Amino acid sequence: MSDVIISFKNVSKEYTLYKSDRERFRALFFKPRHPKINKALKNVSFDVRRGESVGIIGDNGAGKSTILKMITSVAFPSEGEVYVGGKVAALLELTAGFSTEMTGRENIYLKGYILGLRDAYIREIEERIIDFAQLGDYIDQPVRTYSSGMKMRLGFAINVNIDPDILVVDEALSVGDASFKRKCKDKINEIISSGTTVLYVSHNPESVFEICDRALYLRKGELMFDGGVQEAYDMYTKVKEEEKAKKAAAAKKKKEAEKKAAEKK
Repeated sequence: MSDVIISFKNVSKEYTLYKSDRERFRALFFKPRHPKINKALKNVSFDVRRGESVGIIGDNGAGKSTILKMITSVAFPSEGEVYVGGKVAALLELTAGFSTEMTGRENIYLKGYILGLRDAYIREIEERIIDFAQLGDYIDQPVRTYSSGMKMRLGFAINVNIDPDILVVDEALSVGDASFKRKCKDKINEIISSGTTVLYVSHNPESVFEICDRALYLRKGELMFDGGVQEAYDMYTKVKEEEKAKKAAAAKKKKEAEKKAAEKK
C-alpha cells in the first residue's frame, strides 16, 4: 500500500437536517425526536495511487463535495476509514482559516501553520505567493479591507504554491478576472503535469477527459463505477437517459389519467 496516497474504506457520512437555526441550537442540548437524516455517502470504498488524476462525476447531491471535504479534513466519516498520505492543496473553500484582522502577509503564515508548514518553508514560498496573488500594497493591509475576489486570489495563491502531494480541484471555482483565471488554469495544469495526485470534480466531460485517466461515478451517495473515464461517462449518460424516460412516462400516464377523469365529468 506504499503507493496508495488516498484510501476510503467502507465510508458512510450522515448529516442531520434541521428546519431552522432554532431547532439546530436546541439539538445541542436535547436529542431530536424524529430527526431527518441525509445520507451523503453510503459505504464508499476506493484507493487513489500516487500520481493518478481521478475525476469525480455525478449530479448535485451525489456526494462529490463530501468526499473532497473528507480528503481535506473539513468533514469526517460517520462510519469507515479515510486515509490521506500527503500534503493537500484544496481549491475549494479558499478563504477558510483567514483572520480578517491580520494582514494578507500574516495570513500567508497563518494558513501555512494550519497546513502544517514550517516557518523556513513559508518564508521560502512567501514572495512566490505574493507575486502570484497580485494584490500590490494590499498584501500588508488587514484582510477585512479586501474584496471577496481579493481574498479568493490570496487563498488560491497560497494553495497552489505549497508544492502539494495532492491537488483537490472543484471546477466551479471562479477567481478574479479573465487574465487571472487563465493564470490559475495554467498553474493547475503545471501542477498536474509535475505528477501531483489530482482529485477533480467537474460537470464538463471535456475537461475530465483532458485531465483525468480514471473516474469515479457517484449517484445518491453510492459509488456506481470506478474505472476508465469513457466507461464512467457512458454509465452516467445511460442512467440519466433512463431517469428522463421514466419521468416522461410518469408525466404521460398522469396526463392520460387527468384526461380520462375530465371526460367522465
